[in-house]
Amino acid sequence: MQPRNMSMSGVVDLAAVKAAGEARQKAEQARAQAATEGGPTGVAPSSLVIDVDEAGFERDVLQRSSEVPVVIDFWAEWCEPCKQLSPLLERLTLEYKGRFILAKIDVEANQMLMQQFGIQGIPAVFAVVAGQALPLFQGLAPEAQIRETLDQLVQVAEERFGLTGIAVDSDAEEAPVEEAAEIEEPVGPYDALLEAAVRALDAGDFGGAVQAYQNVLGDDPANSEAKLGLAQAELLGRVQGLDPQRVRQDAADHPADVPAQIAAADLDLVGGHVEDAFGRLVETVRRTVGDDRNAARVRLLELFEVIGADDPRVAPARMALARVLF
Repeated sequence: MQPRNMSMSGVVDLAAVKAAGEARQKAEQARAQAATEGGPTGVAPSSLVIDVDEAGFERDVLQRSSEVPVVIDFWAEWCEPCKQLSPLLERLTLEYKGRFILAKIDVEANQMLMQQFGIQGIPAVFAVVAGQALPLFQGLAPEAQIRETLDQLVQVAEERFGLTGIAVDSDAEEAPVEEAAEIEEPVGPYDALLEAAVRALDAGDFGGAVQAYQNVLGDDPANSEAKLGLAQAELLGRVQGLDPQRVRQDAADHPADVPAQIAAADLDLVGGHVEDAFGRLVETVRRTVGDDRNAARVRLLELFEVIGADDPRVAPARMALARVLF
């Protein structure tokens, strides 16, 4: 099969959910704090190449892609070109030293993932950056071409999404399960701030709740409770004071009005109609271009945060978004 090159130019139109500069600063702060506290300064090189299946795709690819670009190698045992490409990708992954990780997916054992990505032949290589699937190339491409594509991916991930990769410690050994669990604990005690945020939410002070959650995330960007709480507080603040009947009527009367669709999606989610909210915004992204498309896409990503990555409705919606974007 001849390689079918995939341009990275479309990725440039994808604005980061958070400002790239802020994300880079927080990543550096987290690394510096880990070093100061005597924690690990990097992962073992063996952690950069992982085998992924359908059950672990949400955790190992979609969630990890918010921290580091994930390159996906779709392969099969019977595929002769795969036997040449896969070792090359593994070598380059180690050479790039944490600027991305490599997820290897056996299409024979994971045909649903193959279908979701719309793969017609293998080897096929994709990337997932901040939850967004990006086609890279298909077939056995020359090493120079692969390097050029990876360089573009790394550049886009940093400039547009603020993803600087993960630190790699060549002397690091695999940590025991108990130690790994301890490493994942929050950086510090934030119970008081989190409780204050909940009290503010209960009192209808959504601005105060947002500030409290942001205070936690300023010190501990990976705090999952604060990230979820912030997304929920921002959503409740947006719908406060809206006239639901008028918003829904505006959305029905003006299907091309992106702000109207976004407002209706917010109300859908608050009302528990999660799939309706996701579907409305995916369809809006499909129909629009430019700033309108990006506004709908960003709001959809924010609603994913409200629900949480573990919710089973999020992964299909992410895949639907990727299909309309690419």
